[in-house]
Amino acid sequence: MIHPTTHDVSTIHELGAPMRSERSGPLTDVRIIDLTQYLAGPFATMMLADMGADVIKVEPPGGEMLRAGGPFTPGDTDREFGGNFATSNRNKRSVELDLKDEDDVATFLRLVATADVVVENFRAGVMENLGLPYERLREVNPSLVYSAVRGFGDPRTGEGPYTPWPAFDVVAQAMGGVISQTGTREGEHVLCGPNIGDVYPATVAASGILAALHHARTTGQGQFVDVAMFDSLIAMSEQMSWQYAYKGEIKPPAGDQHATICPFELYECSDGQVAIAAPDARQWKELCAILDRPDMVDDEDYLSPRRRMKNRAAVNAVILAFTRPRTRAEVVSILGGRVPCGPVNDAADLVVDEHVRAREMFVAVDHPGAERPVLVPNTPIRFTETPTGVYQRAPRVGEHTDEVLAELEALEARTGEEPP
Repeated sequence: MIHPTTHDVSTIHELGAPMRSERSGPLTDVRIIDLTQYLAGPFATMMLADMGADVIKVEPPGGEMLRAGGPFTPGDTDREFGGNFATSNRNKRSVELDLKDEDDVATFLRLVATADVVVENFRAGVMENLGLPYERLREVNPSLVYSAVRGFGDPRTGEGPYTPWPAFDVVAQAMGGVISQTGTREGEHVLCGPNIGDVYPATVAASGILAALHHARTTGQGQFVDVAMFDSLIAMSEQMSWQYAYKGEIKPPAGDQHATICPFELYECSDGQVAIAAPDARQWKELCAILDRPDMVDDEDYLSPRRRMKNRAAVNAVILAFTRPRTRAEVVSILGGRVPCGPVNDAADLVVDEHVRAREMFVAVDHPGAERPVLVPNTPIRFTETPTGVYQRAPRVGEHTDEVLAELEALEARTGEEPP
């Protein structure tokens, strides 16, 4: 259930940090041609753009379909794009090209010749059908790093029966084993709230692209970087794998409880829930002192996480007697810094959190056609010498076509190279 926010949404941008004034970061000398759409691919290139890369988003005529997906702010008369598109496409420039048109293909190949990286997340075979496979682009630019983020991978690194299948977040979560572990204590499976079936493969892809880019700049040799959503979710589900491999156990949904550690779960407060974890002896001793139960420290029933797990009901009864009469803020004020703990936050909680604001984890970004700026999450990767962050809103369709083509012509004129 979504509860009414305690803040006026029309003014929450005032709580955000300002955008940076210009593109900056450790990747300012990197150029990326971005053919991606929806979330997995755009999130990967967004991460690289946040770190300073010049990301040129090549969109089909009319723009990427996700632009129309909303949600839109009240008063947005232009509706160029909604919130779903805005976050994962900030810090990018948009060029509108039809890759089925001969002249536009020629322009695309000229861009590829100047690029370090090309990223796409079509189904296997789409670029081949367009006559633009990795092998053709490699002829234009031998040092090119080409990355594909697909549901089930690319035939170049291992072809299986699912290779041509399409996939979205829910499919990756289901097939990769995530949903089998996620759900209620009664065993009902649920989808994870965040789109981890997209976002985690995107993070893996960004890491792989940077590794391949390092190799290319060291050797002059480009390569194909293949990341499958299915593979990534299997790799992420590490606990599921080792429990089965070592013990032959299938990990069932456990609700908010940990499979082998107690206390390590959520506890009710008068206004919500808090997470409390005390897995080691020092933390358990500190928690017992706070709970005014020093007798539990040396009691045989509670000497180890596993013994506490066997007596979980007794442990939780003591903790709940402490948390239930108190608010989340009261519990955290007592435990914070002494025992690992934290409130279960929603978006309304996060935008006013003092630590979140100090870390500038939300940025106020302009939105075309809207009456006010909007908040987007900032990059979580920080550098001391090459600052990163959001410096530019998501682009309108083809907003930078003329600008990018003018730069391309100037670059070709300087190098004296003929277009490929």
